Amino acid sequence: MRVLVLFAHPLEASFGAALHRQVIDALRSRGHEIDDCDLYLEAFDPIMSKHDLSDYHNTAINRVRVASYVDRLLAADALVLVFPVWNEGFPAILKGYFDRVFLPGATFEIGEDGSAKPSLRNLTKLAAVCTYGSDRLSTMLLGDPPRRVVKRLLRATPGHRVTCDYVAHYDMNHTSLERRVSFLNRVKCVFEAW
Repeated sequence: MRVLVLFAHPLEASFGAALHRQVIDALRSRGHEIDDCDLYLEAFDPIMSKHDLSDYHNTAINRVRVASYVDRLLAADALVLVFPVWNEGFPAILKGYFDRVFLPGATFEIGEDGSAKPSLRNLTKLAAVCTYGSDRLSTMLLGDPPRRVVKRLLRATPGHRVTCDYVAHYDMNHTSLERRVSFLNRVKCVFEAW
């Protein structure tokens, strides 16, 4: 299976980077083909420019400025996101990826009546591995926006049922080495089962 891994953390020595490495290692151990997309390392531009927005609905030209990223997404059988949750949301670089790469004519079609129809049919699996500064209860009370986007919106983009793993380490502000090691092992087990 060809897996696109989107990694969104700027620090190489972070726990997020360790999670990223664990995901890659576990997937490779299963023989999957990995397209490892480190958004910071690749200096992905998350800004939706006025040109991007003007061309958004024109499927003949809307992907010109992000063609390689669209092609990589369309070539994937599975998508894995590895990111920290900041301010109850995605890092700006990952949110910008969704805004600029998930385009009409690529990941969904817009009908005559304006309704969106999913068309990212190649995906069969989806996963997110993330860390939260706050605890699970506080995050739940705030609606846990990243979980909702992954488990509902992104999961719907193929237009058919896909498996979805959401693996989250809450309360990083009070974590311990033991908890982090345990979470790394959990991540390893999840992706060795793919």
